[in-house]
Amino acid sequence: MSNYILSTPRLRMRNFEPEDAEYMFQLNCDPDVIRYTGDEPFASVEEARSFIQNYDRYTKYGYGRWTVIHAETLDYIGWCGLNYNADIDETDLGFRLLKKTWGHGYATEAASACLNYGFSQLGLKKIIGRALIGNTLSIRVLTKLGMKFEKKFEAHGSVAHQYVIRTKNDETN
Repeated sequence: MSNYILSTPRLRMRNFEPEDAEYMFQLNCDPDVIRYTGDEPFASVEEARSFIQNYDRYTKYGYGRWTVIHAETLDYIGWCGLNYNADIDETDLGFRLLKKTWGHGYATEAASACLNYGFSQLGLKKIIGRALIGNTLSIRVLTKLGMKFEKKFEAHGSVAHQYVIRTKNDETN
């Protein structure tokens, strides 16, 4: 049985495992799913497996992106989680779900659990979310979570928006 990091009424989240490779390959091969990410699809299931095996965020920073599983069916839904960027000393929230699961509130549910974990368990003071301006679905999730627009920036040759949420006791609020 997997060791779940987070649980919600409908979802379970855990570290990436090698058996996720096939699902991650499928996820990143869907042009609609990666349309606003700037990521290239994995060339093969083996490349996805290699990515998982070399993913060092859990040991390096104590958190990262997590596989999202449906609690009842145990079906793979996608991934969601926090990513620390040491270059800018910030943690961002990210999510990527199989297209067939869109429109059921899973991204908001998983992302909310990740934000709560980041603030309550990790003691983070601030978490950001980024989305290209055309990515209205992700922007809607970020704003539903209470994240506020912070700034525009350039990413992947397009304009992107950065959103932020802070703990109530963060002095930079």
